[in-house]
Amino acid sequence: MDINANEIESIVRSVLSQMGGTTSSAFSAAPAPGMARVAMLTAAKQFEVKEFPIPAIGDDEILVKVEGCGVCGTDVHEWKGDPFGYIPLVLGHEGTGEIVQLGKNITQDSQGKPIHVGDKLVTSVISCGHCHNCLLHPDSPQLCENQGVYGLIPDNEKNHLCGWFSTHIRITKGSTFFVVNDLSLEQRMLLELAAVTTHALEQGKKTGRLHFDSKVLVQGCGPVGLMMIATLHVAGVDSIIAVDGNAKRLEMAKRLGATGFVNFKDQPTLEQRVAAVKGMTMGAGADFAYQCTGNPGAASDVYKYIRRGGGLCEMGFFVNNGECTINPHFDLCNKEIMLVGSWTYGAHEYPITMAFLRRAKAMGVPLEELITHRFPLDQMNEAMETNLSQQGIKIAYVAE
Repeated sequence: MDINANEIESIVRSVLSQMGGTTSSAFSAAPAPGMARVAMLTAAKQFEVKEFPIPAIGDDEILVKVEGCGVCGTDVHEWKGDPFGYIPLVLGHEGTGEIVQLGKNITQDSQGKPIHVGDKLVTSVISCGHCHNCLLHPDSPQLCENQGVYGLIPDNEKNHLCGWFSTHIRITKGSTFFVVNDLSLEQRMLLELAAVTTHALEQGKKTGRLHFDSKVLVQGCGPVGLMMIATLHVAGVDSIIAVDGNAKRLEMAKRLGATGFVNFKDQPTLEQRVAAVKGMTMGAGADFAYQCTGNPGAASDVYKYIRRGGGLCEMGFFVNNGECTINPHFDLCNKEIMLVGSWTYGAHEYPITMAFLRRAKAMGVPLEELITHRFPLDQMNEAMETNLSQQGIKIAYVAE
């Protein structure tokens, strides 16, 4: 019996589909009709590309063809060792794509804008609505005890398409989502990251120590720190000191709005770095600081850069990276530092963040250049390794 290659592949796909999905890295990048491909995290440091039938879309659901998704530090932590205990799962929560199917009950997005097939879409966090914080503090949805987000949902047989590292994602009832047709792919992939820093800006304002004329220090020039610098710059802060040990990242910090720089490789002692900061702040220290690293040592150091009567926003620890030591007398009481934490964002902050992205574009702030590396779905392990090695700044999955 003569069977050509296409017929063999068709038979194999049919058998594997009946088995409920399979690793499909041997096949082409495009899924078969009616099928979707996902990068499934099946073990620590192990993505496998699997293929599943696209489920039927209900009246309150949306099917999106994924165009791209940023790689977050949280994704890397989960890939390294599953600290959340979610394996197996499809990661990716900084994603965006085009609506290809729309349930009949979906007529507008979470902002009230009309929604149609063909629109570009992003998702935000999902609050439960019934925990203590949701019921008694609805103005702080980011503190929901059961907050969910696509890309951090354990895999289940009813829906394998629940993360953005995939060719398609299924948006289910109760989700928050926004039409973003006027934003570029790069802006859309950066929107979630920008929501983190937009929220942190508002947290900093709550201390009463952050103003237009404040001298603000940003410690850590990874994606979060660089986006924080851009957010401060667009918000009107003219004096921003960037602290990092990577010369290329400090150069990007300058392009995004930083005006002063401390390279800890050139100034290896804390005393040298504090002296450098004081030299840029009339001998007093920074009026306000954003601590954007996940390093406990850096979290201890940042207090030394801040003047008496200054403020601090800690936003570097989205996972447990350990404890740090401070001196309550010298670091807090004696200085009367106003300290605030910043945890993710609420869905209501997405429209504000979109306004920030548009304003940054109008000002010529090169945010889109933060994305330095792009990987296809079958190279997500390489994407994580690239992130860990700090070869670039922002790593992204971009659909082929």
